[in-house]
Amino acid sequence: MTSIFQQVALFQPWQNSLVSPHGVASVLGLLLPGADGNTHQQILTALSYENSSPDKKLGDLHRNLTKSSPGATVTIANGVFAQKGFEMKGPFLSAIERDYQCESRDLDFSDTASAVAAINGWISDRTDGNITSLVRPDMLDGPLTRLVVVNSIYFKGLWKSPFRPKDTKMGIFTGGDRTKHIVPMMSQLSLLKTGTASTPAGLLYTVIELPYQEDTLSMLIALPPEGTLLSAFLPHVGVATVQSWAGLLRLRSVQLSLPRFSVEAELDMKGPLLAMGVTDMFIKNKADFRHISSEPLYVSKVLQRAKMEVSEDGTKASVATASVLLSRSSPLLVTVNSPFLFLIQHNPTGTILFIGLINKP
Repeated sequence: MTSIFQQVALFQPWQNSLVSPHGVASVLGLLLPGADGNTHQQILTALSYENSSPDKKLGDLHRNLTKSSPGATVTIANGVFAQKGFEMKGPFLSAIERDYQCESRDLDFSDTASAVAAINGWISDRTDGNITSLVRPDMLDGPLTRLVVVNSIYFKGLWKSPFRPKDTKMGIFTGGDRTKHIVPMMSQLSLLKTGTASTPAGLLYTVIELPYQEDTLSMLIALPPEGTLLSAFLPHVGVATVQSWAGLLRLRSVQLSLPRFSVEAELDMKGPLLAMGVTDMFIKNKADFRHISSEPLYVSKVLQRAKMEVSEDGTKASVATASVLLSRSSPLLVTVNSPFLFLIQHNPTGTILFIGLINKP
């Protein structure tokens, strides 16, 4: 589902972007048991499951990703909020609770302020206060709203090879609009996997992997040459491309400079999903959710808020890395001082938890 990120990035080419493909897949997956007909088929196609249901696979993956670990925190909350008076069917509620730990709740959307407060309070409680505001009153359609599907994800990871705060210096980052910004640049000399990849048009770009203490998770950074229009680079980045990077990366001594950054995004996924062919579920007279309710039902909003922090955190583990910082050969210099793509990957499955663009740290 990296294609949904490409759709989002096209709508905001000069902004920082952050999408959780796994989060969007989870939302579509939890709607699947309630869908039928063309609505069901469109969701299956978007999930790349033409002939089978992804419920069990997505449910198992969800549980694996949220396992407690001292080196990484992945907090995922899924919720379905329906207009009061719509009685949801038991088998559907049981399925989404079992596979996605998803909760359901009735709200009176005609009282917009109360509905917004209830949804935001629910999200805050289930993300330990990391995300406190997901929806605004202008995102809802008042008394016309029938169903709101919410996915919220918070990620915080500790580097396997941490950056030392004393090595962070101010440096110049040239944004996507060519504006120069003075930003804190973290720095480290370490053994990291890196390599050079190419687009079909021959554009070369650098890929570097930064592992977290939790070995199942890594950040991958793709850095095209400074001055490259990301619109010429993004269409190339799909699941197959990301999978191909593993064969290009080699462990070597790297002197890495990376901006400290945090990125937070709240997105209405309706536009990107429409562009991917998921249309019927948003149309009142076409949506087929007969397995959710006996009354006609359609999706009003699919909202996602994602948050990520990238900093020097993890320096308490620095003693373990001290002996591997020296190399007989000159280290490769990698300075991330222009727009770049990053993603967080669950290595055993290849699942992309987050994918984003930094145009300005």
